[in-house]
Amino acid sequence: MGKVVAITGGARGIGRATADELERRGATVAIGDLPELDVTDRDSFERFLDRVVRDHGRLDVLVNNAGIMIVGPLAEARAGAASKVIDVNVKGVMHGMQLASPRLQRGGHVVNLISSSAWIAPPALAVYSASKHAARGLTDAMREELRAAGISVTGVYPGVVDTDLAVGTRPARGSKMISPAEVAAAVADAIERPRDELFVPRSLGPLLRTYQALPIRGRRLFGRAIGIDDLYGSVDPASRAAYEQSLG
Repeated sequence: MGKVVAITGGARGIGRATADELERRGATVAIGDLPELDVTDRDSFERFLDRVVRDHGRLDVLVNNAGIMIVGPLAEARAGAASKVIDVNVKGVMHGMQLASPRLQRGGHVVNLISSSAWIAPPALAVYSASKHAARGLTDAMREELRAAGISVTGVYPGVVDTDLAVGTRPARGSKMISPAEVAAAVADAIERPRDELFVPRSLGPLLRTYQALPIRGRRLFGRAIGIDDLYGSVDPASRAAYEQSLG
């Protein structure tokens, strides 16, 4: 593609797979991740983007990929971990869009890796779902703000992806665990041919739109039918202990 692409959270999981796929397609990729890049620190994010422009002459695409998740009832969530989810998943996306927009040329592109949880709100996933609903709102608003400048904004909504973030969890009834490579290929396609929204797998789009269009009682019944009502409440905390302890 010949584009210069900056990816946050690019050292592992979806970010690493996306970097590999974009490089395979001819892009120049700059990876940002801890400890060099902290997306919750605006100055750190600004230094990362400035370094990309300095080293490669321009910035064509920013992929806001960095994200974290905690699972369990809100009443039992550790305050520090819950706040960090909001900081990374919401403030990180906000910082990225705010800082990238003046650095992107006309024809530039912001891709936000969000989640299917931006459309649903399962029990025991309150903090993560709230952060992803907020990220979706930021994405939709910024798409309109940046349209006149010729900058595209894509929201990406994958189901459950087989990464450290999702350890111990499972997909809803009738669906399957998605590989990072599947998401990476879809993101690369969207960079080559920009679109407003991207669901992975594609069949997830009609399902999520239908769910959100229903009244609360309808959503509750729909959720029971596909197992969303107990999808995260049945997760064994021990299976996620190491990951969630790493969040601080």
